Amino acid sequence: MALKDVRILIVDDEAFYRDSLRDILSRIGFTVVAEAADGIEAVRMFLTHRPHIVIMDVYMPVKNGIDATREMIALNKNANVLTSSASDCPSDTNAVMKVGAKGILKKPFEPREIYDTIKQVLCGA
Repeated sequence: MALKDVRILIVDDEAFYRDSLRDILSRIGFTVVAEAADGIEAVRMFLTHRPHIVIMDVYMPVKNGIDATREMIALNKNANVLTSSASDCPSDTNAVMKVGAKGILKKPFEPREIYDTIKQVLCGA
């Protein structure tokens, strides 16, 4: 699959991180199909756009990333959710991994880490 064919949903309640991530993903060559600012909107965008990858913030208002990830996995057991967090607390990201996330991206975002993590999830490489 070509990079431009990889559809990505960005989920973060902070516009700064959505903008930053969208810019990095676009420069790498991925296609951002939608963005969401909370877990409820994220699940709706997940169903509408059927992304290959979801990059999900852990802490958000309304519905957090743990609950939204759990719901996405329930809707599609093959959903590829990557969690993103600025927290250094392992219990934060571990909780999302336990409900089915497939990787962790640390804030601030590093383009190489993003590329390598997405490649690993999609290709097993």
